[in-house]
This record gives sequence, structure tokens and C-alpha cells, in this order.
Amino acid sequence: MTTLRAYANPAPVPTGTLVELFLEACDSFPARPAFQYFDGDVLRDVGHPEAYDTVRSVAASLRARGVGRGDRVALLSENRPEWALADYACLCVGAQDVPIYSTLLPEHVAYILRDSGAKAVFVSTTEQLDKVTSVRAECPDLQTVVIFDPPQSLPAGVQAWKDFVAAGGDGGTDDAFREEALSARPEDVATLIYTSGTTGEPKGVMLTHGNLYTNVQASQVALRVGERETTLSFLPLSHVFQRMVDYLLFWRGCVIAYAHSIQTVAQDIKVVRPTLVVSVPRLYEKIYNRLTDASGLKGALVRWAMGVGGRWSDATLAGEAPGAFLKAQYGLADRLVFTKVRDAMGGRLRFFVSGGAPLTPEIARFFHYAGLPILEGYGLTETSPVTNVNTLADLRIGTVGRPIPSTEIRIADDGEILVRGPQIMKGYFKKPDATAEVIDAEGWFRTGDIGEIDADGFLKITDRKKDIIVTAGGKNIAPQPIENRLKTNAFVEQVVMIGDRRKFPVLLIVPDFAVLETWAKGQGIGTGDRRALVAEPRIQTKILSEVEGELAHLASYERPKKIGLLHEEFSLEQGTMTPKQSIRRREVEKLYRDLIDGFYASDAVERDVFAAP
Repeated sequence: MTTLRAYANPAPVPTGTLVELFLEACDSFPARPAFQYFDGDVLRDVGHPEAYDTVRSVAASLRARGVGRGDRVALLSENRPEWALADYACLCVGAQDVPIYSTLLPEHVAYILRDSGAKAVFVSTTEQLDKVTSVRAECPDLQTVVIFDPPQSLPAGVQAWKDFVAAGGDGGTDDAFREEALSARPEDVATLIYTSGTTGEPKGVMLTHGNLYTNVQASQVALRVGERETTLSFLPLSHVFQRMVDYLLFWRGCVIAYAHSIQTVAQDIKVVRPTLVVSVPRLYEKIYNRLTDASGLKGALVRWAMGVGGRWSDATLAGEAPGAFLKAQYGLADRLVFTKVRDAMGGRLRFFVSGGAPLTPEIARFFHYAGLPILEGYGLTETSPVTNVNTLADLRIGTVGRPIPSTEIRIADDGEILVRGPQIMKGYFKKPDATAEVIDAEGWFRTGDIGEIDADGFLKITDRKKDIIVTAGGKNIAPQPIENRLKTNAFVEQVVMIGDRRKFPVLLIVPDFAVLETWAKGQGIGTGDRRALVAEPRIQTKILSEVEGELAHLASYERPKKIGLLHEEFSLEQGTMTPKQSIRRREVEKLYRDLIDGFYASDAVERDVFAAP
């Protein structure tokens, strides 16, 4: 295959500020809902005029408490309208917001509040308030705490959101509010986002108004979002991917509906009936696995439909017209199977956008022939985040698309992907040396990812540079494609490949216990104890069979020689996951070092699958 060393999209994009996007939307769509949220089971609207008035009031209250240009304000909350309204209010007074994942532990919250020097924090519930209260003495700059859902009795020094809004009154004159808001400049820092830290301590990424504004504009060129779209917002707004997309959708006059929680997406999507959704690959993996896990006649029908759909998808993506017989087969498969998949997504969905982690091509093909194309993209927090994305008009499965406008990509001699464009961060907060390590004198940002560019300019991600396994025998193995393939298997929930500087690669697998327990019951195996379940020889044989089937295509040196079955999931509390749900490989290897070392011991038992103690 012919590959390129560099590819650029020179199309210009305008620059500006996020405040301009906010004001333009409020002026352009006075009669249209801006946000929707669930009040119990009822979906309620927040219109643009209400959003505008609330932002004015909150901005006035922030000013009254001494928050102004260059100050930092933290947001510790799940997705909800108040998150976005507080964000826009911060931007309108020239402050920099600091999003904090609601899943973080108090010590991590304390680090971010302390390092950022946040003067104020908005929290959602008493659960989040307790985190702040427990560490407030460690945060000398923190003066104002506001809670969206207050308890009946408020602690001293904490104000309820409704009271905070009311205290701002009408926000002063409209002209004065707009004059202050529009004094923001593209080069001003808009947000300070702390990276999840799969390695080392978190770093604060400084993104400017111009970084995010140009990313919104360039992403719109690629995605062509209409003014009548509706989205379901459930990825944490602390994740820059969801946040940038929400800025784009708000500006375009779309309805942003917030899910109850990430656990209720399957139910909420049927109520909201979105036309587009952004997510990380795990959502698509779960939908795919649940469908392909069907058994009996239903399973046979699904497998037949997938075979037909695969042939139809291959033909259409290659620009070929399917033959009459294939068209007839596909029409039947669509009526019997794929229509039901679309209905489960609300029945109006035009496309998904995927980012944050690699998407397995097999899953992308499935959604394509089911009539729900996934537009896979690429980017990082440091790139605001999008650098590349597939489009409906130009979709190449297995790649993350071409660069968006005003973006250049280049492949370094060691295979690392370099990016240059207006979306590259201003730098790491208070860490000039760390900034210099990733941005060179010519403005190229080192992504830390390995990839290649095909002859048509589409980028393919191979792996994280730091994750590449080099065995003791000198063989290079990219673990992510192997792990992603295994995650398409219904029996696999989480998986990590280990093997750097060791004789051979091994796997640590957390089974999908819902699927595994159903299978076990059919075999007469007790399911009351997960630890006992993964130690059961028949379970181990089943998992080994599934792994061997998925990885039969690999070269012998790439195939794992041992498997460790784990009885508990990787988690944030355990220290093995980041808030963005990325696995921290080094922490996994540390936690299970005894199990892993046992795989390589000279007296290791000659069997393939082991249960973690």
C-alpha cells in the first residue's frame, strides 16, 4: 500500500471567541430550545432567551465575588444545563473554567483546585460538595462554592445555584454585558483541562478561545450539522470531545438533551430521538456485542443479515453498485434486523461520531450497513480536540479520516503522528518544559500516537507510542488492534496485553459477566461467586476458545501465550482507569505483577489460562 509522509488541508477557517458563538446563537434562535433535561421521566426545555438571561445573571454574580479576566472557576458536575450555563458565564467575564470529572476522588479534586488556583467552584450535588468540603482547607484560593442541587440545610460558605442566579439580578444593562463579553480575544485562555494521566500526574492543558472556535468552525465544515438537529449529550463535559461538539451544536441552534446518566443512554435515546450522537467506542462495542450474542433462530437470522450487510457495505464503500440479488437480500435483512437497530436508537439518527479511542473496523462496518454510519475521528485534549474526521461524503472505515481545514499532519521517522494547526494548545499550565517537549519551534505537536497516512490522505492510527510492546526477542507488537479485536467478542468486557521486554505477550481479561453467567448457567455451572467462576476449568476453556478464534489471523509472535482471568473490573477507585475510561497499563501491570510474573517463571504450570487470586 502506498503511504504518504505528510498531508495538509489548507482550507482556511475564521478565528474568533466562544462568546461570539454563544451570543450569535441566542440572537438567531429565540424561539427554539437550547437544552433539554430530564425532570424525572419528563423532558423539559431551556430556551435560548432563558439561557441568555441566566448567563447574564451568573456573570454578574461572579463579578460581584471578584471573579474576572484570567481567574479560574472549577466545574465539578455531571452533564446538565447548569454546567453549560456556568461555563458560558465564566467565558463572558473573561474567566477560565476548569472542568473536573465527577468521578474523581477527593484527593484528585484537591490537586486540580489547588494547582489551578480556582477562585470558585460549581458542584452538582451533595456528593460532589462533600469532596470539595473535605479538601477546602487545602485550597487557599477557593472563595466561592455554588451547588446546583442544594440540601435542605446549606453548609456555611456554600450558596445554592438559584440564589446565585437571583443575586445577579438582570445582569446589568445588556450593552454593558455584551461589551465585557465581547472584549475576549481569540488568544485568551478559555479553559484549563487536566489530562487524565495514563502516565504520571495530570497536566493542565490551556486551550484558548481561538483554539476551540476554529475547531468548531472546521468541524462544521466536515460534519455539516443542520439547524434542526438534536443530540443526546452523555459523555462527560469534562471531556473536551463532548464539550467542543456541544459548542458547535449550540451555535448551530440544535437541541442539546442531557441524559439522566451514562448508564441510562439506552433508555434516554428512545425518548430524545436524537439525529446525531457523539461517543467513545465502548458504546458501539456494547450494542454490537448484545446483538451478536443472540442465539437460536434469532442468532441465525442476525448472522445471515450481518453477512449480507457486510457484502453490501463493502460494495457501496468501494463505490460499486450492489447487484440485484444482493440488493434484494439487503432489503430483506434491513426489514428484519437493521430497522430494529435503528428504532432502538430512536429512529431519527443520521450518524454517530466516534473519538477518544480506536474503533474496531468490524464494528464500524456493522453500523454502516445497519444505516447508522459512524464517523470516526481523531484528536487529543491538546488539539481542542479534532484534527481528523471521516465525513458522510468521504468515509473510509479503518481510518480516522483526512485532516479538518487548516490542519497539517506528518509522520515522523519513528512513525509518530505530528500535527500543526490553529487548534494546538497554548501549552501546559505552569509547565513550560513539558510544553517544549511536545511542541517544537515550528509549531508541530507530538501526539504520542503511531500511525500512517494512505495515498488519499486518510490517517490510520496504529497504537500509542508508549504502548508498543518490544519482546525480549526484539519483536514489535502493537497491542491496541489486538485488544480492540477482542473487545468485539461478547465474552470480553476489558482486556490488556502485557509483554514489553518479556519472552512473549500475555493477556489480562475481565469477562463480560452478564454474558458469561448466562453461558455458565446453560452448562450447569454455579454463578454465585465471580472468583470461583473464573477459576472454573470449563469457563477457562471457553474463554481460551473465544480468544483463539478471534486472534487466529495473528503471527505466532503476536499471539498471547497465557491468559489471566480477572474477577473484578479495572476502575478509577482501583487506580487502573482514568476518568475518560482509558486503561492505565502501568498501574494494571503493577497491580497484577505477581500473576504476570508467574506466567514467565521457569516452573510455571503448563496451562494457558489462570485465574487471578
